Amino acid sequence: MKLPSSEHLKKTLKVDDKILARFWQIRKDTINQAKKLNQKKTKLVALGISGSARDHNDMAQEDSNSEFLLGQALAKLKSLGAQTEIIKLRNYNIKPCKACYSTVNTQCHFYCSCYPKGTATADDMSNILYDKILAADIIIFATPVNNFKISSFMALFIDRCISLDGSLEPADLKFPKNRELNIKHTKFIQLTADQKIPGSGFLRRFMGKAGGIIVTGHEAGAALTISQMMMTLTHFGMSFSGWSNMYAVSTVTRPTFFDKKFVNTEFFSEDAREVAQNAFTLAKALSKMDKTVWQHDYITN
Repeated sequence: MKLPSSEHLKKTLKVDDKILARFWQIRKDTINQAKKLNQKKTKLVALGISGSARDHNDMAQEDSNSEFLLGQALAKLKSLGAQTEIIKLRNYNIKPCKACYSTVNTQCHFYCSCYPKGTATADDMSNILYDKILAADIIIFATPVNNFKISSFMALFIDRCISLDGSLEPADLKFPKNRELNIKHTKFIQLTADQKIPGSGFLRRFMGKAGGIIVTGHEAGAALTISQMMMTLTHFGMSFSGWSNMYAVSTVTRPTFFDKKFVNTEFFSEDAREVAQNAFTLAKALSKMDKTVWQHDYITN
């Protein structure tokens, strides 16, 4: 692809040399980020994301069923040679997404410009969790069914993951919500993105990560919960194998306090280990290829 000249870009976008240089610098930085995604590792890194609010030391006075099964999955991954870590979202300060993507931004920013990393307004998503996600090759998500959907903690987490999906550095670091400039930046991407160069446009940082989903509940809602997560995460760019999700559901014919007896059993534990095994097998296969091999339109977000 032949790139347009600087004079053509300045005239078309109505920007000066300084702003155009900033656009080119972001493009260069994002291409380097794409290359970093493709760096080969000697050991796979696996994250377990727990969306449960339950803790026996808290009001629930009982440990989480979904977290128990997530522990089974992580133990399996560790036995296979992966480096593992569990993230209990209830222990982190995650602020809500402000949905500026659709109003002033025309694109989301990385790192999130609503809660800038390392500032007084930053939260644990910006300061801690984004980097852990970037480093992971495998991510297993575990959530209870809450009102036919994912938990509130998991919803907060996934909403904020939008900053990893097709996002770029702010064009204006001092005023990142400069709508006029962001629109021009998006137009710059449309004029310069090259499908043969990952990172030359919008970059989806979940590309090539292997995923798994564990859901527990008392009644209906598991299928809705899994479907909701699968659609979102695959659009983020995650990869899922066959048999990459499981649900452990009790029944309304028994009181909820009986759930643990039926859900935290060897039968469902083996299901969780199989989800982990399949995610590991997929991650091993993916590790032999560039993560950016998966195609998406670099000029749209």
